[in-house]
Order: sequence, then C-alpha cells, then structure tokens
Amino acid sequence: MSDLLTPQSAFTLSNDYKIPCLGYGTWRTDDRTALSAVKIALETGYRHIDTAAGYKNESGVGEAVKESGLARADVFLTSKVFNDDRGYRTTLNAFEKTLSALKTDYLDLYLIHWPASAHRFDNWEQINLDTWRAMTELYKSGKIKAIGVSNFKPHHLKALMNTEIKPMVNQIEYHPGQTQEETVSFCRENNILVEAWGPLGQGRMLSNPVLGEIAESYGKSTAQLCIKWCLQNGVLPLPKSVTESRIKENTYVFDFEISEEDMKRINEMPYIGGSGNDPDTVNF
Repeated sequence: MSDLLTPQSAFTLSNDYKIPCLGYGTWRTDDRTALSAVKIALETGYRHIDTAAGYKNESGVGEAVKESGLARADVFLTSKVFNDDRGYRTTLNAFEKTLSALKTDYLDLYLIHWPASAHRFDNWEQINLDTWRAMTELYKSGKIKAIGVSNFKPHHLKALMNTEIKPMVNQIEYHPGQTQEETVSFCRENNILVEAWGPLGQGRMLSNPVLGEIAESYGKSTAQLCIKWCLQNGVLPLPKSVTESRIKENTYVFDFEISEEDMKRINEMPYIGGSGNDPDTVNF
C-alpha cells in the first residue's frame, strides 16, 4: 500500500465491483450508538459500513447514512442474513427486512453470517445451498451488487464453489495470532476476497507488548499496526470503535509500510486472544 491510498481506495471483487479497502465494523453496537458512531465514521472518510441483522443495529446504521447527506452510491453497505433465517424463502424475507431497516433499495454486499455446520444439522450443506440460491437470485435481480459468506471454512465453502455464482467475499475473524491460513489460502486460490472482522482481537491486541513495540518503531498505535498488517496481507480490515478519536486514528494507516521482517514476525505470532467462536462448534 502507499501513502496515496485512502479509506476510499478499493479492492476489486471477482465480478469487478469495487469495495473500499477499509471498512467500519458495527458489531456489539446498539441502534442509538450506531447512529452516532457511523455518522462520525462517514464524516471521517469511511465509505464502507459493515452491519448485520444479528447486530440489531441496521436501523441506526441506515439512519446515519441518510443523515450524513452522502449519496447512497457513495457508501458501500454490507449486511448479513442471520442463522435463524438461513434457507431459501426465509433468506428472501430476511433480506427485505434488512432493506427496510437500512432505508435503502439495494445492498452492496450481502453475506451468510455463519455457515450451517454438521455439529447441528444433518443437512447442513443443503441449508447453506438453499440460502445461497436465494442470495444468487437477489444478486441476479440487481438488488445486491455482490454476495459472499462469513465465518466459512473450506469445507463449508466447497459446495458453494460448484454453483452458478461463486462467493466473492469471506469475512472471517482475522488478527495477529489468528490468521486462519487454510481458509485464507483457499479463498485466494478461488479469487474470494478475505475481510477481517475483529482485526484488533476485540481489543486484546492493543495490550500485547510485541505488537506495541513494533508499532512504536513506526510511530503508530498498536491498532494502526494491526489494520495496516491486514492490508499488507491483502485482507480488508473492519475495525470497530465508538470513540471519535479512535475512529479517526484507525484511518491513519496509509502513510507507512511495515517491513518484510516485521510482517513475518507478526505473521508468525502464536494465538494471543480472540472471540473463541468456531463455526464448527458455535451453538447459535
């Protein structure tokens, strides 16, 4: 990356649709907080906002976009179909509720939030395929500009790779110490962009002395280092903060480069914290 890039600089998806390279995450943010925080993010320069039906804050996000005064075409909006709504008809219905909550008539990106997995469903592959069929129809109708998945491992993805429209994005937990190399490699081989939720490890990265030492050597915060590390690995980060100063700080990552030596050091770090949510064991 170079200092000529900005939060609006873009990755190109497999269907040639552009996605801003830095997103603003809204997990664990209620409607009222999302309204104020997303407005700050948009004022700061973010043009990529990530939400989900499961976050229960789509109304706040939609109102923030509306109140920002920005044209809808200038904001990349992502949402996700939650687990209770997986399946063909239920996904179609869930999508309409999401559009209504977000006060928009289309989404830039729609994701399956979590895969149906074998530990809960005998027909888990079919559930994912039925969900994907609904999303494919919505994509072909123009109501969604790009479709993808979240928290899918290679064995969850394989069935979808044989369908008419392949996933364009896989949003996974990704941060120092949790690089999910098998999943990332599979996605790269199949031209699926990887997005990082929790790139700061739900804040756990911020107190890590190794990351702190590396960040200090660049005159940057640990959060900025983690975000830049994602970008240099070709992964799109979705940092989340509701503090105005940190929302702004997280965009100041385009004026430095992490050295190859430091990238290798961070890439090889052991597990140092994360959500603990594994798609093959979660019970929601």
